[in-house]
Amino acid sequence: MGLQLCSLTLGLEVSVGKAPVIYTRNGTDVLLPCTFTSCIGINKANFSWFRNHTELIFKGVVKNKDSRPEPYQEFRDWFKYMMPPDIALSKDNREFNVSLLLLDADFSDSGKYTCLVKNPKEKDATHNDTIILKVVVELEKVDNTLTLIIVSVVGGVIGILILIMVIKKLTLFALKKMRDKKECLVSSSANDNTENGLARSKAEQKSAPKA
Repeated sequence: MGLQLCSLTLGLEVSVGKAPVIYTRNGTDVLLPCTFTSCIGINKANFSWFRNHTELIFKGVVKNKDSRPEPYQEFRDWFKYMMPPDIALSKDNREFNVSLLLLDADFSDSGKYTCLVKNPKEKDATHNDTIILKVVVELEKVDNTLTLIIVSVVGGVIGILILIMVIKKLTLFALKKMRDKKECLVSSSANDNTENGLARSKAEQKSAPKA
């Protein structure tokens, strides 16, 4: 099944996540996300990070499916970029994490960052994806007031509808009980009248004088 899936899609795919733009506060560290997948495995897959498409800022390699990404020697002592220390091994031997940690971001770091992967095992197939970084003074606080109001109103309306349904059921139940009780009283009264009429008729027959 996996081989069939590979034949229908690209053997090598690179992704920087769903958000096209990430924001970070000036003076903080920020993670530039990037993962790549390969259906047929890897063999010394090279990954590179470019800033604004042309400036090479980092380069490394994932030797095989059981190894973590490693920077090339000339990028080991960089103080601006580094591999995250807690990066995990591939769980399914298909997806590999080559995210990059940018340290002490400042306003000049804003721009486009491209993650490019080349896999020799796939005849040097290459693929890339780009994310935009914006360094700001302060991160905007999301105002959830309107959302809370909408949720409260919807919740209140649902609560009222449930209350109305409960009251309706209780009312119908009470009316049914009253109707059943009334029918029972009418039936009982009719039976009593019938019995009294029969008794009176028999009494009259007994007391009637003989001719």
